[in-house]
Amino acid sequence: MRLFFIVMMLLASSVVAAQDNRLDVNGVRDVTLDSLAKANQVRPVSGSSRKGNNPVLFLVGNSTMRNGTLGNGNNGQWGWGYFAHEFFDENKITVENHALGGTSPRTFYRRLWPDVLKGIQKGDYVILELGHNDNGPIDHDRARSSYKGANGNEPLTHDSILVTIQETGKQEVVYSFGGYLRRFVSEIRAKGATPILFTLTPRKAYEESDPNRIDRKLTTFTPWIKAMAEELHTPYVDLNDISARKLETYGKWKADYHFFGDKIHSSAFGAKMNAASCAEGLEACNDPQIAELRSYILTDMIHPKSILETHPDWVVTKSSKKADAKKPRVFLTGDSTVKNNDKDEDGMWGWGSQAATVFDGNKCTVVNAAKAGRSTRTFLEEGRWDEVYHSIEPGDYVLIQFGHNDIGDIDTKKERAVIRTAADTCHVYKMASNGQYKVIYSFGWYLKKFIQDVREKGGTPILVSLTPRNEWPKGKVERRNDSYGKWYREVVAETGVDFVDVHNITADALDKMGQEKAKAMFNHDHTHTSLAGARLNAKSVAKGLKQIKSPLRKCLK
Repeated sequence: MRLFFIVMMLLASSVVAAQDNRLDVNGVRDVTLDSLAKANQVRPVSGSSRKGNNPVLFLVGNSTMRNGTLGNGNNGQWGWGYFAHEFFDENKITVENHALGGTSPRTFYRRLWPDVLKGIQKGDYVILELGHNDNGPIDHDRARSSYKGANGNEPLTHDSILVTIQETGKQEVVYSFGGYLRRFVSEIRAKGATPILFTLTPRKAYEESDPNRIDRKLTTFTPWIKAMAEELHTPYVDLNDISARKLETYGKWKADYHFFGDKIHSSAFGAKMNAASCAEGLEACNDPQIAELRSYILTDMIHPKSILETHPDWVVTKSSKKADAKKPRVFLTGDSTVKNNDKDEDGMWGWGSQAATVFDGNKCTVVNAAKAGRSTRTFLEEGRWDEVYHSIEPGDYVLIQFGHNDIGDIDTKKERAVIRTAADTCHVYKMASNGQYKVIYSFGWYLKKFIQDVREKGGTPILVSLTPRNEWPKGKVERRNDSYGKWYREVVAETGVDFVDVHNITADALDKMGQEKAKAMFNHDHTHTSLAGARLNAKSVAKGLKQIKSPLRKCLK
């Protein structure tokens, strides 16, 4: 895992090194303001998203809200503003991300705010999340720090100072951190809009006294922002604490991949988490000034329903007894070998459709969440894994079976493959289909993510090897023990997860049948099973659960 994060740091550094070799005072290369003209080619015209007379939610911040010159993830880093719109009803309000990496309250106010202010109208909302870059020299280098008062320790002072920028010789009046917030808030209200003060996103750092607790003191702006919210009577959301509490429940391995390249900037995972925290914080804020804004939040996005509510047809076991709320749910995840058309007697069948032949519906509820054509990566990218994750309750089981679609084209054609290893690694790819950038991880990494997610929710993950294919080199069914088999076992060794080796259990049964009889187990190709083949694989799952003495075997018939 250490190698994984070294690779991420080197990757992120190599992408931006071509732009500038300077490290700022935060120890990161964030030089977006040096490319402001280029950045403005893709930044929205203020108010341009407005639909009719609907309000607009404006986002004002730095790289934690909008990362990179183009904000397109080409360095593996994303700001949460990119995903914020997903949590609001866009038929009632639109979200405009005007943030820019490298900006402080001072530089945003001077260089970007005048154009943003032009588009703000009565009834709009403006989220201000600034502070990560409010440090460093006040009159040279990037000259973005605010005035800290005469004694250097008054960030909310009403005083200001006149400085001369060493590189240009130009003079500038510099206000305090509080002074800039006062100006933002005053000018927003003058437009008839509502300002909302947010604390900063948390950093990847832990307290010395408690290695499992995110060090909130690293973002010292929290008490200042809270004090300004009280002084100015603005709505206030402690984004720092909301996201930090999530990171603490995730555990360090998962918390780490919510960042990319350094301790400040987020991966797509971290950006989505912070965007969700934004919506959750607004929902929980009882300030009457944002009562209408709260009504625009898509509550199902932050309070997801269980699969049993949204997809009752995925339940494949029947109970002859009165429903028992305490019986475990068994979630099946995978590809077409787990769920296929599952209709025509002579068609293609996944073994999940036959789970009722081996599982007792009176003892458990089996939910088949698999989807044909999916790899570990696309199962996650399409949100299907999240549906499972948000449905898991303590005592549930999740069977994880992937592989058939994980080798192939990563950034072209079907764009579903992963890096071929069990080791933690990743790379930024540009997708041929739409030109968008994505960080793609390894086969083992995705499996470990699924395993960790299940455990985090109090469930029991069970790794299931992929079903064998209808290929018979030298008269024996093909086995992939030197690739997928090897990777599965490396993941098992690292995580200690229960492992059902369906690949070899079913392969043994096919070899015993012989190639000619085994043809009946497949549906005229090398991968997909017939109804008989699906039942055979279901039996292999049951046999494997008994072999490893899994507690889930108690739910078998």
